[in-house]
Amino acid sequence: MKLVILDRDGVINFDSDIYIKAPDEWKPIPGSLEAIARLNQWGYRVVVATNQSGIGRGLFEMDTLNAIHDKMMRAVAQAGGRIDAVFFCPHTNADRCNCRKPKSGMFEEIAARYNADLADVPAVGDSLRDLLVAEAVGAQPMLVLTGKGKKTCDDPALPPATLVFPDLAAAAAHIAV
Repeated sequence: MKLVILDRDGVINFDSDIYIKAPDEWKPIPGSLEAIARLNQWGYRVVVATNQSGIGRGLFEMDTLNAIHDKMMRAVAQAGGRIDAVFFCPHTNADRCNCRKPKSGMFEEIAARYNADLADVPAVGDSLRDLLVAEAVGAQPMLVLTGKGKKTCDDPALPPATLVFPDLAAAAAHIAV
């Protein structure tokens, strides 16, 4: 099975420093939905792994997060693609959970759910925590320069094996090679 793990905010949709707190705030980055559809057409299962501490901070409830994800799923479907599953961490840093990236709990859950070895699985993100968790589980860290990506690109802690792309469309084109 071919698998790709994507972060959500800053990779699929525009990010916000004040969180995406409602479905109408969720806006896709141009080309991202079509990139997911192309990955599907090339035989990849696409899953999303996203930290959503807005829940733990009380900024929005689970039903709102579900509505945001429903909007994302419908938008991807309208572009001819599919997201197989969305994994998320609702906790804040203070909770010290194992699922909040850069910890590996979410990625371990993905591996267990799909009975997959994550070695060399493309993991696309825009922040250092996305890349660090990919490196920790043996996945291929891929940085997109959308979202927080330009800032992340200059971080000295960037994993050395990180591949850098302007956006998800360019990353998807590389994955399919």
